[in-house]
Amino acid sequence: MAERLRSGLLDTSVVVDLEHLEPERLPEQVAVSAVTLAELAAGPAATDEADERARRQDRLQRVEAAFDPVPFGVEGARAYGRVYAAVRASGRAPRRRFADLLIAATAVAEGLPLVTRNPGDFVGLAGLVDVVEV
Repeated sequence: MAERLRSGLLDTSVVVDLEHLEPERLPEQVAVSAVTLAELAAGPAATDEADERARRQDRLQRVEAAFDPVPFGVEGARAYGRVYAAVRASGRAPRRRFADLLIAATAVAEGLPLVTRNPGDFVGLAGLVDVVEV
């Protein structure tokens, strides 16, 4: 079994699946980006199904209550330039993954591993951020 991380920034994919993940698979200390909160805030508006909209609203409220999100600030903006360049150099289209890359830039700026359910979203970032799949 791999050693448990001390800390990490959770990608939105992890936050969405949080209730289904075993706690020991997650870092001891977890953080979320304000960008993740933005993605979750958009979630209820992204569906026309009333039950799903209610589930998404509930998730947003639980995450807002549980986390003090890491802001996307000047250091994150600077890191985004490096993240964008790395993704482009890998032959991928950075604009297609705008929110994912803002979250990755937040992890770079904060010096945190990025914990995700979708490591393929972060291809090309080796050397900038440690991407950890859960």
